[in-house]
Amino acid sequence: MILEMKVPSPGESIKEVEIATWLVKDGDYVEKDQAIAEVDSDKATLELPAEASGIITLKAEEGDAVAVGAVVCLIDTSAAKPAGDAPAVAVEASKAEVKAAAPKAAPVAATYASGTPSPAARKILDEKNIAPASITGTGKDGRITKDDAVNAVPSMGTPTGGSRGTERTKLSMLRRKVAERLVAAKNETAMLTTFNEVNMTPINLIRNEYKDAFKAKHGGIGLGYMSFFTKAVTRALKLFPDVNSMMDGDHKIAFDFCDISIAVSGPKGLMVPVVRNAENLTFRGVEADIKRLALKARDGQITVDDMTGGTFTITNGGVFGSMLSTPIINPPQSGILGMHNIIERPIAVNGKVEIHPMMYVALSYDHRIIDGRESVGFLVAVKEALENPMELLMDNNPKKALEL
Repeated sequence: MILEMKVPSPGESIKEVEIATWLVKDGDYVEKDQAIAEVDSDKATLELPAEASGIITLKAEEGDAVAVGAVVCLIDTSAAKPAGDAPAVAVEASKAEVKAAAPKAAPVAATYASGTPSPAARKILDEKNIAPASITGTGKDGRITKDDAVNAVPSMGTPTGGSRGTERTKLSMLRRKVAERLVAAKNETAMLTTFNEVNMTPINLIRNEYKDAFKAKHGGIGLGYMSFFTKAVTRALKLFPDVNSMMDGDHKIAFDFCDISIAVSGPKGLMVPVVRNAENLTFRGVEADIKRLALKARDGQITVDDMTGGTFTITNGGVFGSMLSTPIINPPQSGILGMHNIIERPIAVNGKVEIHPMMYVALSYDHRIIDGRESVGFLVAVKEALENPMELLMDNNPKKALEL
């Protein structure tokens, strides 16, 4: 029996996925529920499990965009699992049966003259401003195919020695979608950025005193900076609710909850999973949720639901050494807080010069919905909470706040 495996829907709004990686080869024997491919949607990378055991025939190539519901492979469920490493006649017979069952594609006749670009190739070369005469075609009789045009690179001038190799890699669907959203955020919002700096000494003192007890009490969960920043942000969002809102046409949608998107780096690039109702979480709750989501992102197990929604974003470029940046809004949100690296710098304290660990923070916001007073006030409120966490975030009882 030949089973047609179709692309399942990763989410309600997703109509197309891309085959990122086949984890099996054509003609392999696969077990039911074995991961056979990784597919990219515009929100996440997901594994595709085999729906049955049998010999697999692949019907799509890596990099192909495939509609949800389309057939990506065939599985011969009647084939026996081959024994050992010796080639099995049953496997070859099964492959022949599957190929016989597969529909044959009708040949496409060439409609362009020898030595010239096809219409599709010409369009691509025109867009790249590359002369067809500079391309060596790989098609029949030297014809320039669409692939030739796609892979063509404009001249970089006359080489003067040394290595000048290039590598062309197609971006994943997730990366392309991120790029599209970032460009849209720049073009479709009135984005401004305001800056401030935070003296991290008070937080460092609390962490140094309680981090070991916190980790021992809460099963290995560390007391990091993110819980302090998340708590400071949720407090500031309550004080300045316009920052916790978004545009919807001619209307403003305001939220009475704080779903905080946390930008994390995964194997497929930047991902932004969401900590739900962060305003209700304790320090331990925030740290546990961030750890859970970061591990899912690292292991490629993040889901569309994990990254859906979010009313405000926090991104930490400091882990990569960034001193200052202007983070880009994560649409349709209206604000994003950028953290940076901590550097010991001399500052004036009560008329004296002292050295303290300092961090620059940045708030990018949509000026269509957030005025300067709200944006600056919000960032000042974040700074105040981080520089006085004992009173403003812990009610002067750090042991109770940290559940020790």
